[in-house]
Amino acid sequence: MSQPPSRRRVMGLAAATAAAVPLTHAATPAHAAPTTAAQAAPTAAAPAAPTTAAAPPTPPTWAVRPFPLDQVTLGDGVFRRKRDLMLDYARSYPADRILAVFRANAGLDTRGARPPGGWETSDGNLRGHYAGHFLTLVAQAYADTREAALKAKLDYMIGALGECQRALADHGSPRPSHPGYLAAYPETQFILLESYTTYPTIWAPYYTCHKIMRGLLDAHTLAGNAQALEIAAKMGDWVHSRLGRLPKAQLERMWSIYIAGEYGGMNEVMADLYALTGRAEHLAAARCFDNTALLDACAEDRDVLDGRHANQHIPQFTGYVRLFDHTGEERYAAAARNFWGMVVDPRMYSLGGTGQGEMFRARGAVAATLGDNNAETCATYNMLKLSRQLFFRAPDPAYMDYYERGLTNHILASRRDAPSTSSPEVTYFVGMGPGVVREYDNTGTCCGGTGMENHTKYQDSVYFRSADGNAVYVNLYLASTLRWPERGLVIDQTSDYPAEGVRTLTFREGGGRLDLRLRVPSWATGGFTVTVNGVRQQVAAAPGSYVTLSRNWRRGDRVRVSTPYRLRVERALDDPTVQSVFCGPVLLVAQSPQQGFRTFSFYKDFTLRGDLADVIRPEGRPLHFTTHGLTLAPFHIADDTRYHAYFKRSEPVVVFGATDSGVPNRARADGLTFLDVLWAQAPFVNSGRFVGAVRALADDWLSAGLFTRAERDRVVAAAVGADLRR
Repeated sequence: MSQPPSRRRVMGLAAATAAAVPLTHAATPAHAAPTTAAQAAPTAAAPAAPTTAAAPPTPPTWAVRPFPLDQVTLGDGVFRRKRDLMLDYARSYPADRILAVFRANAGLDTRGARPPGGWETSDGNLRGHYAGHFLTLVAQAYADTREAALKAKLDYMIGALGECQRALADHGSPRPSHPGYLAAYPETQFILLESYTTYPTIWAPYYTCHKIMRGLLDAHTLAGNAQALEIAAKMGDWVHSRLGRLPKAQLERMWSIYIAGEYGGMNEVMADLYALTGRAEHLAAARCFDNTALLDACAEDRDVLDGRHANQHIPQFTGYVRLFDHTGEERYAAAARNFWGMVVDPRMYSLGGTGQGEMFRARGAVAATLGDNNAETCATYNMLKLSRQLFFRAPDPAYMDYYERGLTNHILASRRDAPSTSSPEVTYFVGMGPGVVREYDNTGTCCGGTGMENHTKYQDSVYFRSADGNAVYVNLYLASTLRWPERGLVIDQTSDYPAEGVRTLTFREGGGRLDLRLRVPSWATGGFTVTVNGVRQQVAAAPGSYVTLSRNWRRGDRVRVSTPYRLRVERALDDPTVQSVFCGPVLLVAQSPQQGFRTFSFYKDFTLRGDLADVIRPEGRPLHFTTHGLTLAPFHIADDTRYHAYFKRSEPVVVFGATDSGVPNRARADGLTFLDVLWAQAPFVNSGRFVGAVRALADDWLSAGLFTRAERDRVVAAAVGADLRR
C-alpha cells in the first residue's frame, strides 16, 4: 500500500499563500463585551494574586502521584534557558491572532487580526487546534511564573471563546446541532466524517476538538479559570450528542480512517472532564472513542503497528489508561502497557523518537528507516505523556528511563537556541539519517502546538510522591526546587544536568520520616554513589532501579548523588554495525555535512580497560569530543549544523593494539562480531585475564564454524603478543 500524503507535505503546499489571507471582519454583536487595551495586550509582569487551581481528583489506582506544576520550579541551566525562550513567545504573541479564526466562524469582529499561518489559516481544515495548544502554553506558563500578564491573557482568551460559543448557538450560520459546539469552522467536517469522508477533504475534526478542550481544561486546572470548565463541559455535551447516538460499528470505521479519523486524546480529555463534572454522559462519550480493532490487538499483545500513523494512535492509549481508572476494565490498561512496549526499543531511534514520515514502520526497522523525516516531535510528546501515566499506576523505572531519554535528547533538542516572539521555533521531524539538519519554526502545525507546551512543563516529572505521602521519587536530576506544603517540605536540587556532575539535594525547610527514592539510570554503569551529610550510604544501586533512603530528615540535611558518565554505543536493532554514541544519558552527534554514513573504527585502539574514552577524546567544552577528525556534540544544542546521529562501525579484522591477527572479525547470527563479544567483557584486570578471555571466545567461534583451527590459533597468538596496558 502506498503511503498517503503526510500533513507536513500538504502544509508545505498550502501555507505560503493561505497564511497571508486576512479574515473578513464582521460586526460585533450587541452582547459582546468591549475589549480593553489591557485585555488585548497585557504587559504587566508582576505576580498575579494566588489562584486556586482545580485539579481533578487523583484516581485510587495511582500508586504514585505527581506534584502540581507550580510546586516545582526550575533552577539555573539549559532547561530553564529553553523554557525562558518559550515564555517570551507566550508573553508576546498576540491573543487576537490566536482567536481570529474562532471569531470569524462565529460572525464576530476579528479585531483586524490575521491567523497565525501554517495549518492555522482562514480556510485551513485544522484551524483552531493551535489555539488549544496556546491555551495550555499560557496556563502552564502562568502556573510556573504566576505573572499577572499571563493570567490576564489567558482569561481574555477564555472570555473570547465563550463569546464565540454563545454566538454560534444564538445565530451560527449554519447553526450547530447543539449549543455546546465550539470550533473555528462549521460543523460540516464532523458531519462528513460520519459518512466516512477521507483526508484531505476533511482533516481531523476531533483532533482539533481535543486540542481546544485540553487547553480549556488546563486553563481551569492550572490557572483556576471557572469559565473554561463551563465551556469545556458544554463541548463535552455536544460530543456526546453527536457520538452517543451512533452505532459502534460506525464509530469504529470512523476511527480507522487515516488522519480524518484521528482524534488525538479525545478519550483522555473526556475522561478528565468526567472526573471534574461527574456527569455520566462525559464518560460515555469517552468510551465512544474506543478504536476496538487496535485496542483488542494491543490488549492481546499482538503487534499490528506497522504502517499505522504513529501520532494518530499514541494519544489514544493515554486515554485508555484514564478509562481504566474510571471503569476498572483491565483490557484498557493491558493495551496501553503492551503498546508502550511495542514502541519503546522496537521502534525507537536513539534520541527517543519514533516513526518515519509520521508512520510506524516494521518492528526493529531502525537502520533501514533512517532519513530526514524520522521522529515526529509530537509523537515523542505523547509517548512521554503515556510513560508518565503508566508510571503512576506501576512505578517501573523503565518508564522514567525512557522519559529521561526522550526529554533530554528529543524534546530539549527540539527548540532552537535563539529567541523569537513570532514563532515557537520548534522541530517537526527530526532526521536521524546521515548529514541531516533540523528545521525549526512550525507555527500552526501539530508539532508547533505540542512544541509550545513541551518547554513550559519540564518540571512536571522531576519529582513524584507515593499515594500515601510517605515517599518522594527523584526521577530526574534537574536543577529544581520542590515545595510540598502538605508536608512542610522544601527540597532544593542543584545540578548541571545534562552535563556531568554531582547532584545535591538539600532539605531547606521541614523534615520528618520520609523515604527518598533516587532513580538509578540504566546508563549508570560507572557507579552510583550516595552520601548523606558527607557519609557514604551502603545502597544496592543496580542500573535501571530506584534506591531508597529511609530516615527522619531534618532541615539542612544534604544528599549528594554521583553518577559518572561513560561513553557507550547503542546498536540499531536491524543492523548492529549502525550505531549511535552516548555520554551517559546524552546523545552525541558527529558534526559533518557528508550525506553518507561516516565510518568509525574503535577496537584497534582499546586498552585493557576496553573503554571508548581510549579513542573518543574530550575536546575542551563540556560533553564535546573528537574522534576520526570530527567533533561530537550534545544533540540538545539546537542549531543549524548538519549532523550524524548514527555512524557505520567497521571492524573488519581481529586486531589488538598494534598486533594484527589477519583473521576476519566475523559475526555470529545475532550480528555481534568476535570483537563485540570480547570487549563486552572488559575491563580486564591484567593481560593474563585478557588472553584467557580471547582463548575461550576463540574456542567458541571455532565450535560455531566461524573460525578455522588456524584462524583460532592466530587470534590467540595475537592476544598473547599484544601489549594493551597503556
